[in-house]
Amino acid sequence: MNERGLDHDGTIAREGALDRVPAAFVPVVDAARAHITEAFGRTSLHSAYLYGSIPRGTATPGVSDLDLQLALHDEPTEADRADAKAIEAVLDRAFPQIDGVGILLTSTRVLLSDVERHDGGFFIACLCTPLLGPDLAKQLPRYRPTVLLARETNGDLARVLPHWRAQAAEATTDTDRRALSRRVGRRVVRTGFTLIMPRWGGWTSDLGQSAELFGRYYPERVEQMRVAVSIGRAPSPDPAVLGMLINDLSPWLAAEYTAVHGEKAPRP
Repeated sequence: MNERGLDHDGTIAREGALDRVPAAFVPVVDAARAHITEAFGRTSLHSAYLYGSIPRGTATPGVSDLDLQLALHDEPTEADRADAKAIEAVLDRAFPQIDGVGILLTSTRVLLSDVERHDGGFFIACLCTPLLGPDLAKQLPRYRPTVLLARETNGDLARVLPHWRAQAAEATTDTDRRALSRRVGRRVVRTGFTLIMPRWGGWTSDLGQSAELFGRYYPERVEQMRVAVSIGRAPSPDPAVLGMLINDLSPWLAAEYTAVHGEKAPRP
């Protein structure tokens, strides 16, 4: 890939690979593969993927989390979700080099659907690294940094804001606020980046680079975006920081996003 994350034909390159997993995280990935195979592999699993800093080779021991996407043959059941939660807990306890585990469960029907072509499909094809099973990317197109991709990946921030505000109001512990701040910080930075992605003409998942690229187009908001990067990497329990992101930066960002790219297509 080139410096803008593109292949020679101008499409977005897949950003991770198993051979980029840092040595400290190889045992974590091996254990995840084994647990997923045991819990899902016999019947319900089509394929499993890594995403995030670990397959990109940028993970920091003791700071980074483990992110996994499972593609199931059928729609996820409550039993599937319980199994995923159990795996998350086991891995998080067993490996101090990770700070949390997240497992997404989605059916292949949804991931390959027309409505998800430029969201879930893009996620699988460009941001996920195959771990188990046949790669769904072979059934998906190549992607370019277009307005359509921007709209369908992050054009729903306005719909998310009421949920964040409710969660912030209900957060009673520092642990709750840290978990929420990490989610908010990362989502805000990624939304800020995809806002300017078509103008820049490339792709990155690096939070720091995303904020600095955003700042080229919106210098008056770049300091707030740098705060979002900071708590996306090292979550903060400070209600004032979370309040700034949820009640100031995010409403502005949502309105600007809609004005520039439009709103994401509604999901069923």
